[in-house]
Parts: sequence; structure tokens; C-alpha cells
Amino acid sequence: MSQNAENQKRDQRLRIRQQVIEAIAETMDLYGATHSSGQLYGIMFFEDRPMTLEDMKTRMNMSKSNMSYAVRSLMESQMVMKLEEKQERKDLYMAETNFFLAFQNFFTLKLQREIDVMTSAINHVLPELKELILDEQTPDNERQAALQDLHKLRHANRYYEWLQQFVDGLKRGEYFKQPPGS
Repeated sequence: MSQNAENQKRDQRLRIRQQVIEAIAETMDLYGATHSSGQLYGIMFFEDRPMTLEDMKTRMNMSKSNMSYAVRSLMESQMVMKLEEKQERKDLYMAETNFFLAFQNFFTLKLQREIDVMTSAINHVLPELKELILDEQTPDNERQAALQDLHKLRHANRYYEWLQQFVDGLKRGEYFKQPPGS
């Protein structure tokens, strides 16, 4: 194959990659990750080697602070891991390329955060709401509204109990079987 034909095929492959990288960035944006974090994950997904922050900065043309934020965000969601080994005293990072595992890590963290925040808030207000309902000084219309709120919060608690069971199962990998070869 001529050098020109080879370059055309490489350019075609890189354009195809870029389309997927943009799709990854767009879908991660749906789940609260920044577009640039999604692009970075996409770039790292296709890398066949670990990357340093300097490598990422060069590829993304981003400031060091924005790059650090994106890497930290991806590490928190376990989509990128910091490796033990270093390259010329620089930290190395690698993307999780198994989408099943990336899904499992990302959603268990996000859903667990929701569960923790909401159950804490609900459990904090329930005693005061019950006290308001039982207080003889509470007007009937306020008591009725507080009873409706209590009913809604008890329903929400049942949902978060169910969601906790779902998250626990997701952590154990119960909801999907990886296809052969994945």
C-alpha cells in the first residue's frame, strides 16, 4: 500500500475515533460529567498506553487546572485509574475500557450519593414533621398538609430502600451478564 493510501486510511480511522469520542462526551454530559471530561475519557479510551497529565494536556489543549479537574472527576467515578508505576516521575493514568465495569462503577457511585443525601434529609425531618402532626396547637389544615408530607416521605423512604437494594446488586454485578469476549 502506498504511503498516501496508508495516510488516508489512518486519517479515516482517526475521524471515526473522533466521532465516537464526541458521542462519549455527549452521553457523559447527560449524566452530569462535563463535556471536556467526556472528551478526555474518550481519548483515553482509545489510547493503548497509559497517559501522563502532560500527554492529556497536549491532546486536549486545556489548561492544567481544567485538566486536573477532569482527571479528578473521572477518577472519582472510577472511569480512569491512577497507576502505581510512574513515567519519568510523572503519574500515569489509564481509562477503564470495559463499558460494563465503567457503567457499574459510575452508577453505583452516583446512585449511592443520591441515596445517602436523600435518606439523610428525610430521616432528619421526619421527627419534626411527626411532632408537628401530634402538636395540639397545629391547625387542622396544617396537620392535614403535614400528614400528606409524611405519607410522601414514607413512600420516598420505601423507594430509597429499594434503590439501595438495586445499588447493592449492581455492585455485585447481578443485573447484567457480560457477553463472551468482553
